[in-house]
Amino acid sequence: MERKRRVGSADRDLVGDLYPCLRRFASVVCPAEDDPNDLVQEALLRTLSKGPLDDLEDAGAYLRRAIFNLASSRRRSLARQRQALARMGPPPVERPVYSWDVEELLAVPPKARAILYLRIIEGRPFEEIADLLGCSQVSARAAASRARRRLRSLLTEEVRDGTA
Repeated sequence: MERKRRVGSADRDLVGDLYPCLRRFASVVCPAEDDPNDLVQEALLRTLSKGPLDDLEDAGAYLRRAIFNLASSRRRSLARQRQALARMGPPPVERPVYSWDVEELLAVPPKARAILYLRIIEGRPFEEIADLLGCSQVSARAAASRARRRLRSLLTEEVRDGTA
């Protein structure tokens, strides 16, 4: 039988401090079909099962990376499920409906959304973003630039069409 580790008050306080920003980050990178809270809780569960958060050099960065990796795995899993369902018959037409601003954001790849969030909302430098997401600084800058161009194009198109 596996023995459960007790979560100390230091970990509890750290989780309380980090949870809101981790939740916002998860909502940016998680698949539309998932709940960001589930992603954060899974990352916390896996991390805390290895030891206290105090042992980590930067718990926030570690947890963001864990959330990003879990979201990537979940997207791959959902893609495999969709492919299997497509082989069984016509794909379901049901898709979550979002307000227009979120819809445009979902048109940007998840990694680029993560980069934009970390850069614009959290104000992190590209060096740290690249380290967090496991890419080069040049690739993080390029992804941010492409994402901004894509969003600008979508929003300009919307204004031109008169749908804004």
